[in-house]
Amino acid sequence: MTLRTLLTGHGLVESPRWHGDRLYFSDWSAGEVIAVDLAGRSETVARLTSLPLCTAFLPDGRMLLVSSPDGLLLRREPDGSLVTHAELGRRPGWNDIVVDGGGNAYVNSIGFDMMAGAPYETGVVVLATPDGAVRQVADGLAFPNGMAVTADGSTLVVAESYGHSLAAFDIEPDGGLSGRRVWADLGEGTPDGICLDAEGAVWYADVPGKRCVRVAEGGQVLQTVELDRGGFACTLGGPDGTTLFIVAAEWSNGPEPVPAGTGQVLATEVTVPAAGRP
Repeated sequence: MTLRTLLTGHGLVESPRWHGDRLYFSDWSAGEVIAVDLAGRSETVARLTSLPLCTAFLPDGRMLLVSSPDGLLLRREPDGSLVTHAELGRRPGWNDIVVDGGGNAYVNSIGFDMMAGAPYETGVVVLATPDGAVRQVADGLAFPNGMAVTADGSTLVVAESYGHSLAAFDIEPDGGLSGRRVWADLGEGTPDGICLDAEGAVWYADVPGKRCVRVAEGGQVLQTVELDRGGFACTLGGPDGTTLFIVAAEWSNGPEPVPAGTGQVLATEVTVPAAGRP
């Protein structure tokens, strides 16, 4: 499997999303959302001082951005302005987001301020409906991270980084979550950003493992892409949905967890195309 490099020289890169004919990703270090095409041409499309800084797209194509410090879900309008889409609340650690086909946005919080060294607490998932109403729909998650919705809209999969597993929930008609279960026990795997493919498998990025792994429900490893640095997130896209995009960066326990300039956007071809969201 051949990896090609689309971009280099970034910081803590996360939240890759294929939309239209470009890949969008966030550089948390710079506070930027960047779009890049398959030729490596890039532009900054939004700026937001937020750590984390994760995004998703509504069915009508507008982008949502999680403004973590403010507890806000923002929406990028066609003119590039950012307006409030929903008020999430002043909970620490707002993190990842996925939007289903009806415009329901699921946003998770890890439950504590990791960057400030706060003690560990379990996290939650909230639902922001298209009318801006917000309610909690899941709790007790061990550092919730990447999320994905199956193609039929019936299931939400959540990466539990500290749980070394993927959790699944049934999505109810009103957007609520029920039927929590372990979708896959990953052993020593530490899942961060995830995506789904058309065979119902999950790709997950792994920072300490320096890899991206494709697993079936139940945990069977189907494929592994080895990296020379931490894998923070991955998504499927491209013209045929068979390009696996990976955002990766060096990770250290020093004063600068992600050394400047080590963030990269990588791509490789796979055989099973994208399905579901993101």
